[in-house]
Amino acid sequence: MADRTAPGQLLLVQQLVNTLDIASGQDALTADGGLAAFLDGHGLPRGEGRADDGTDEACVLREALRAACLAHTGAALPHAAARDLERLFARAPLVLTVDTDGGAALRPAPELTGTAVLTAAVAAGIAAATVDGSWARLKACEAHDCLWAFYDRSPAGRGRWCTMAVCGSRAKMRTYRARRAESG
Repeated sequence: MADRTAPGQLLLVQQLVNTLDIASGQDALTADGGLAAFLDGHGLPRGEGRADDGTDEACVLREALRAACLAHTGAALPHAAARDLERLFARAPLVLTVDTDGGAALRPAPELTGTAVLTAAVAAGIAAATVDGSWARLKACEAHDCLWAFYDRSPAGRGRWCTMAVCGSRAKMRTYRARRAESG
């Protein structure tokens, strides 16, 4: 099976989108301590002391990103998802950092924590991936009962399912059966 793991900074985006398993309904972000565990697992500061831990906002970010990834397969990006991303990214400033060898990168502003730093890290990853052309290859499976984020490594970049062996085969079989029913 081909590797469907996103490269570099897109991995954070992919892992965030995949915190919700549509098929099972399990949501790693809304589980007890889920957002904190996700932030800790990615080395992002939590922002202790907030009455609201930011889980609802992180879920909005996740679902808007899922919609953007689905748009990479040819679906239209809903206006609400685009507005959510614009609103969240506007509140998560980035700074340009330059390291000792002269390399530059966008990073979350140092004072950010919690969902704001997560949003800024996602924005930085998308910005870098847009520059190198890899952002459009992070997609969401077209299967309505899956929607898993995957990285399309196919030469043509036209993958539509997280795996051909499961979701792709099911979709093709449904299409085949529908055609046979029409003709028979």
